[in-house]
Amino acid sequence: MNNMNTSKIIACGATLLLSSCGIYTSYEPQTSVPENLYDEEVTVSDTASIGNIHWRDFFTDPYLQDLIEKGLAQNTDVQTASLRVEEAKASLLSAKLAFLPSFALSPQGGINTVEGSKASHTYTLPVTASWELDIFGKLRNAKRQAKSAYLQSEDYKQAVYSSLIANIANTYYTLLMLDEQLEISRQTADTWKETVESTQALMDAGQADEAAVSQMRATYYEVENSVMDLEEQINQVENSLSLLLAETPHKIARGKLFGQQFTSRLSVGVPLQMLSNRPDVRMAERDLEQAFYVTNQANSAFYPSITLSGSAGWTNSVGGLITNPGKFVTSALASLTQPLFNRGTLIARRRIAKAQQEEALLAFEQKLLDAGTEVNEALVSYQISKRKKDNYENQVAALEKAFTSTSLLMQHGNTTYLEVLTARQTLLNAQLSQTANCFKEIQSLINLYQALGGGQHI
Repeated sequence: MNNMNTSKIIACGATLLLSSCGIYTSYEPQTSVPENLYDEEVTVSDTASIGNIHWRDFFTDPYLQDLIEKGLAQNTDVQTASLRVEEAKASLLSAKLAFLPSFALSPQGGINTVEGSKASHTYTLPVTASWELDIFGKLRNAKRQAKSAYLQSEDYKQAVYSSLIANIANTYYTLLMLDEQLEISRQTADTWKETVESTQALMDAGQADEAAVSQMRATYYEVENSVMDLEEQINQVENSLSLLLAETPHKIARGKLFGQQFTSRLSVGVPLQMLSNRPDVRMAERDLEQAFYVTNQANSAFYPSITLSGSAGWTNSVGGLITNPGKFVTSALASLTQPLFNRGTLIARRRIAKAQQEEALLAFEQKLLDAGTEVNEALVSYQISKRKKDNYENQVAALEKAFTSTSLLMQHGNTTYLEVLTARQTLLNAQLSQTANCFKEIQSLINLYQALGGGQHI
């Protein structure tokens, strides 16, 4: 009885010792983030986040929804990500199967003869089995590492989805911005053409000189060139969007920039919420988790490997006798392999594993800082663009009145063509800037959506 108690105490002590050596310990997920990861304006008290909104609910433009559907179905990066998931799944299955015995059939046969005697036929039909006992956690840590790699491949697939959705949306709204700028430039060109004709009429009546007509005509040609530049840019952006969809270049059906609707509930969530949403953050932690289990495996390499093996089958060759029919034979063997002369190599491997684990931790912490910066920049850009919106509307309205007034004054001879020229050019720049600011507001919201882990495909 005392011997049994002593054995139990020794077994418990050995288990605690092995656990303290980093063989059976499990990875503990990170639960802390750097202080002031967000600015005060960014952090909110609840955990609701626009990153939790499905992309179909976030992007309501039907044309854009169709484009995103095509991209998710056809984009080559998405297909590659799916294949990576399958590869990781197969690796995880292999790690799980390592816990089971391995079986092999090794049939052998031969013909023996001596001069003048009858040939004798021998055969052996054994089934061999081998089973490594995972007493020191080598297989267990390998399985956990494979599982982490599989989950990381899922996170990578999600990251590809999120990035693709954001890229398609940004490219789509770039098209809408260029469409709006093209329309403004064409209207301006038409207005300048009328102004040139009016100024020509004034010159014919002796109320304007050749310099005024030449300047107006030169400005008209400049606006015409900007129209053609915008048409070229639109073609290039359409080609880029076709490439994202894995399609040949073609015209893209689309809506209008102004009037686009997005969620009015803008909440980014607390830092821990971002940890569970952003796939790149999860991938960085998966690297840390895998490095942790690699270190465990490096620790377990210092302990012996125990393997049970055996065989069972039929043979007609038993000792020096040949019998027919054959006899059923079995064998069993237990082996223990203890590293003796490669301890220096094992120590070096453990040091490498620990260093790589520290590197993974630093990379994870840096990823958190990068994530916080992206959220801050996107949110501030969105807020500023939104505040500038009213200013641009008031500015354009004021410049439209100024241009109308200067045009009328010129027709009545109370102002010069240079004032009309300046008023029209200033109005055009303000209208183009207003359109660019509208796009920037939408783009910032898209970037914020992606920075918070939005774009979930499921």
